[in-house]
Amino acid sequence: MRMRELYVAAFAVGALAWATSVQAQSHYGIGRSATPAEIAGWSIDIDRDGNNLPPGSGTVTHGREVFDQQCAACHGTRGEGGVGDRLVGGQGTLATPKPVRTVGSYWPYAPTLFDYIRRAMPQNAPQSLSNDDVYAVSAYVLNLNGLLPADAVLDAKTLPAIKMPNRRMFVGDNRPDVKNPACEVGC
Repeated sequence: MRMRELYVAAFAVGALAWATSVQAQSHYGIGRSATPAEIAGWSIDIDRDGNNLPPGSGTVTHGREVFDQQCAACHGTRGEGGVGDRLVGGQGTLATPKPVRTVGSYWPYAPTLFDYIRRAMPQNAPQSLSNDDVYAVSAYVLNLNGLLPADAVLDAKTLPAIKMPNRRMFVGDNRPDVKNPACEVGC
């Protein structure tokens, strides 16, 4: 019986040593830290001021071509909506009982249009459009809403300069939990 107790004790010490070495590798003992190149590949966010817009440019004309091929099946041939959301019109309706929220009536900042298209569209192949194509589709959608002329070219300088009709209508959120310092550090 003494030998059996010795085996159990040896097994317990071995299991404890193994568990300690696994714990030292990472919190759950799996995975690895992302490399800077991997992080850069996913760090593609564009803020409302246009910070982090990539190089490239796009015209309204090219945007119509890309829109016809990649977007019209869901959003309609002129952005009027269909399976996907309506993108055009709605100006002056936000204060009515039936507001129409579109890029032209609701969105407060033009660079966020680029960000959304690049990240999420087309829905069946997100992030598949080139930067030039995203600038072009953004130009076309803004043109459809009467916010850009037909000969416009969008790039990292011209896109943030567009003043959206609803820019001044958004208000800050004054709920006490929104600006909780504990939620803004180390999250």
